[in-house]
Amino acid sequence: MNIKMKLLIFGSTGTIGRQLVEQALDQGHTVTAFVRNPSKITVEHKNPRLIQGDVMDLSTVEKAMYGHDTVLCTLGAGNKGVIRSEGTKHIIDAMKKTGVQRLICQTTLGAGDSRSNLNFLWKHIMFGMLLRKAYEDHQLQEKYVRQSNLDWIIVRPGAFTDGARSGMYRHGFSVNDKSLKLKISRADVADFMLKQLIDNTYLHKTPGLSY
Repeated sequence: MNIKMKLLIFGSTGTIGRQLVEQALDQGHTVTAFVRNPSKITVEHKNPRLIQGDVMDLSTVEKAMYGHDTVLCTLGAGNKGVIRSEGTKHIIDAMKKTGVQRLICQTTLGAGDSRSNLNFLWKHIMFGMLLRKAYEDHQLQEKYVRQSNLDWIIVRPGAFTDGARSGMYRHGFSVNDKSLKLKISRADVADFMLKQLIDNTYLHKTPGLSY
Protein backbone atom coordinates (compact mmCIF):
# COMPACT_ATOMS: atom_id res chain seq x y z
CA MET A 1 0.00 0.00 0.00
CA ASN A 2 1.59 3.27 -1.13
CA ILE A 3 -0.09 5.96 0.97
CA LYS A 4 1.31 9.48 0.75
CA MET A 5 1.14 11.52 3.93
CA LYS A 6 1.82 15.03 5.19
CA LEU A 7 4.63 14.65 7.71
CA LEU A 8 5.96 17.11 10.25
CA ILE A 9 9.46 16.24 11.44
CA PHE A 10 11.02 17.66 14.60
CA GLY A 11 14.77 17.30 14.99
CA SER A 12 15.05 17.33 11.22
CA THR A 13 18.60 18.73 11.14
CA GLY A 14 19.94 16.01 13.43
CA THR A 15 21.60 12.84 12.21
CA ILE A 16 18.38 10.79 12.33
CA GLY A 17 16.19 13.69 11.25
CA ARG A 18 18.14 14.27 8.04
CA GLN A 19 17.66 10.62 7.16
CA LEU A 20 13.94 10.88 7.89
CA VAL A 21 13.56 13.92 5.64
CA GLU A 22 15.52 12.33 2.78
CA GLN A 23 13.81 8.94 2.92
CA ALA A 24 10.33 10.42 3.36
CA LEU A 25 10.81 12.63 0.31
CA ASP A 26 12.07 9.62 -1.67
CA GLN A 27 8.87 7.80 -0.72
CA GLY A 28 6.74 10.64 -2.06
CA HIS A 29 5.49 12.06 1.22
CA THR A 30 4.97 15.77 1.74
CA VAL A 31 7.54 16.77 4.32
CA THR A 32 7.67 19.77 6.62
CA ALA A 33 10.94 20.16 8.49
CA PHE A 34 10.69 22.16 11.71
CA VAL A 35 14.08 23.81 12.13
CA ARG A 36 15.85 26.45 14.17
CA ASN A 37 18.45 26.97 11.45
CA PRO A 38 17.17 26.39 7.87
CA SER A 39 20.71 26.44 6.47
CA LYS A 40 21.33 23.06 8.10
CA ILE A 41 18.84 21.36 5.79
CA THR A 42 20.75 20.07 2.79
CA VAL A 43 18.51 17.87 0.65
CA GLU A 44 19.85 18.06 -2.88
CA HIS A 45 17.23 16.50 -5.10
CA LYS A 46 13.95 17.52 -3.44
CA ASN A 47 13.15 20.41 -1.17
CA PRO A 48 11.10 19.90 1.97
CA ARG A 49 8.90 22.69 3.27
CA LEU A 50 10.75 24.50 6.06
CA ILE A 51 9.23 26.07 9.14
CA GLN A 52 11.68 27.99 11.28
CA GLY A 53 11.01 27.87 14.98
CA ASP A 54 12.07 26.69 18.40
CA VAL A 55 10.53 23.54 19.85
CA MET A 56 10.76 25.19 23.27
CA ASP A 57 8.28 27.83 22.04
CA LEU A 58 4.82 26.26 22.15
CA SER A 59 3.21 28.92 19.97
CA THR A 60 5.51 28.23 17.00
CA VAL A 61 5.02 24.49 17.41
CA GLU A 62 1.23 24.95 17.31
CA LYS A 63 1.41 27.06 14.16
CA ALA A 64 3.52 24.42 12.44
CA MET A 65 1.19 21.57 13.40
CA TYR A 66 -1.87 22.47 11.33
CA GLY A 67 -2.56 20.41 8.22
CA HIS A 68 -0.31 17.45 8.97
CA ASP A 69 -1.20 13.76 9.26
CA THR A 70 1.65 12.47 11.40
CA VAL A 71 4.46 13.82 13.55
CA LEU A 72 7.92 12.25 13.75
CA CYS A 73 10.07 13.34 16.67
CA THR A 74 13.80 12.78 16.79
CA LEU A 75 14.92 15.65 18.97
CA GLY A 76 18.51 15.97 20.13
CA ALA A 77 19.73 17.37 23.40
CA GLY A 78 20.75 20.79 22.12
CA ASN A 79 22.46 23.01 24.67
CA LYS A 80 19.99 22.20 27.42
CA GLY A 81 19.36 18.93 29.17
CA VAL A 82 15.58 19.08 28.75
CA ILE A 83 15.16 19.68 25.02
CA ARG A 84 13.89 16.16 24.36
CA SER A 85 11.38 16.01 27.20
CA GLU A 86 10.13 19.61 27.23
CA GLY A 87 10.19 19.86 23.45
CA THR A 88 8.18 16.65 23.17
CA LYS A 89 5.70 17.94 25.74
CA HIS A 90 5.14 21.02 23.57
CA ILE A 91 4.68 18.78 20.52
CA ILE A 92 2.10 16.69 22.37
CA ASP A 93 0.21 19.77 23.58
CA ALA A 94 0.17 21.19 20.05
CA MET A 95 -1.03 17.89 18.59
CA LYS A 96 -3.92 17.76 21.03
CA LYS A 97 -4.93 21.33 20.25
CA THR A 98 -4.82 20.85 16.47
CA GLY A 99 -6.20 17.31 16.28
CA VAL A 100 -3.09 15.59 14.89
CA GLN A 101 -3.16 12.13 16.41
CA ARG A 102 -0.20 9.98 15.35
CA LEU A 103 3.21 10.47 16.97
CA ILE A 104 6.30 8.40 16.20
CA CYS A 105 8.96 9.31 18.74
CA GLN A 106 12.58 8.15 18.84
CA THR A 107 14.13 7.66 22.27
CA THR A 108 16.87 5.15 23.12
CA LEU A 109 17.41 1.49 23.78
CA GLY A 110 17.85 1.26 27.52
CA ALA A 111 14.92 3.50 28.40
CA GLY A 112 12.16 2.05 30.53
CA ASP A 113 12.01 -1.73 30.70
CA SER A 114 14.58 -2.09 27.89
CA ARG A 115 17.35 -1.22 30.36
CA SER A 116 17.79 -4.95 30.87
CA ASN A 117 18.85 -5.24 27.18
CA LEU A 118 22.01 -3.26 27.90
CA ASN A 119 25.45 -4.59 28.71
CA PHE A 120 27.58 -3.36 31.62
CA LEU A 121 29.21 -0.57 29.57
CA TRP A 122 25.95 1.02 28.48
CA LYS A 123 24.03 0.41 31.68
CA HIS A 124 26.60 1.63 34.20
CA ILE A 125 29.25 3.69 32.38
CA MET A 126 27.47 5.38 29.48
CA PHE A 127 23.95 5.90 30.83
CA GLY A 128 25.00 5.58 34.45
CA MET A 129 27.62 8.33 34.28
CA LEU A 130 28.70 9.85 30.95
CA LEU A 131 25.26 10.25 29.36
CA ARG A 132 23.21 10.30 32.53
CA LYS A 133 21.44 13.61 31.82
CA ALA A 134 20.54 12.56 28.29
CA TYR A 135 19.23 9.24 29.62
CA GLU A 136 17.09 10.96 32.24
CA ASP A 137 15.75 13.31 29.57
CA HIS A 138 14.71 10.34 27.44
CA GLN A 139 13.01 8.74 30.43
CA LEU A 140 10.91 11.86 31.02
CA GLN A 141 10.26 12.17 27.30
CA GLU A 142 8.82 8.65 27.23
CA LYS A 143 6.65 9.42 30.25
CA TYR A 144 5.06 12.37 28.46
CA VAL A 145 4.43 10.32 25.32
CA ARG A 146 2.90 7.41 27.23
CA GLN A 147 0.53 9.73 29.09
CA SER A 148 -0.51 11.63 25.97
CA ASN A 149 -3.53 9.57 24.82
CA LEU A 150 -2.28 10.02 21.27
CA ASP A 151 -1.70 7.23 18.76
CA TRP A 152 1.94 6.95 19.75
CA ILE A 153 4.81 4.62 18.97
CA ILE A 154 8.10 4.96 20.85
CA VAL A 155 11.10 3.67 18.89
CA ARG A 156 14.14 2.69 20.96
CA PRO A 157 17.27 2.32 18.81
CA GLY A 158 20.69 1.16 19.94
CA ALA A 159 23.85 3.24 19.44
CA PHE A 160 23.97 4.95 16.06
CA THR A 161 26.37 4.05 13.27
CA ASP A 162 26.94 5.60 9.83
CA GLY A 163 26.08 2.48 7.87
CA ALA A 164 23.74 2.39 4.89
CA ARG A 165 20.06 1.53 5.04
CA SER A 166 19.87 -2.26 5.00
CA GLY A 167 16.38 -3.06 6.24
CA MET A 168 18.04 -6.03 7.96
CA TYR A 169 17.61 -5.23 11.63
CA ARG A 170 15.83 -6.63 14.64
CA HIS A 171 12.86 -4.93 16.25
CA GLY A 172 10.33 -5.61 18.96
CA PHE A 173 12.60 -8.10 20.71
CA SER A 174 12.25 -9.19 24.34
CA VAL A 175 13.64 -6.89 27.02
CA ASN A 176 15.55 -9.95 28.24
CA ASP A 177 17.34 -10.49 24.90
CA LYS A 178 21.11 -10.35 25.51
CA SER A 179 22.18 -11.27 21.97
CA LEU A 180 21.89 -7.76 20.55
CA LYS A 181 24.77 -5.82 19.02
CA LEU A 182 23.34 -2.66 20.66
CA LYS A 183 23.96 -0.63 17.51
CA ILE A 184 22.10 0.33 14.36
CA SER A 185 22.66 2.71 11.45
CA ARG A 186 20.91 6.05 11.40
CA ALA A 187 19.52 5.16 7.98
CA ASP A 188 17.90 2.01 9.35
CA VAL A 189 16.40 3.92 12.28
CA ALA A 190 14.71 6.27 9.82
CA ASP A 191 13.61 3.32 7.70
CA PHE A 192 11.88 1.71 10.67
CA MET A 193 10.27 4.94 11.87
CA LEU A 194 8.75 5.59 8.45
CA LYS A 195 7.37 2.05 8.35
CA GLN A 196 5.32 2.96 11.43
CA LEU A 197 3.31 5.59 9.56
CA ILE A 198 0.50 3.17 8.75
CA ASP A 199 1.51 -0.01 10.60
CA ASN A 200 -0.29 -0.48 13.92
CA THR A 201 1.75 -3.47 15.08
CA TYR A 202 3.54 -1.33 17.65
CA LEU A 203 0.77 1.15 18.42
CA HIS A 204 1.12 2.17 22.10
CA LYS A 205 4.27 0.05 22.32
CA THR A 206 8.01 0.66 22.65
CA PRO A 207 9.85 -1.51 20.10
CA GLY A 208 13.61 -1.77 20.49
CA LEU A 209 15.79 -1.54 17.40
CA SER A 210 19.20 -3.14 16.95
CA TYR A 211 21.33 -5.48 14.85
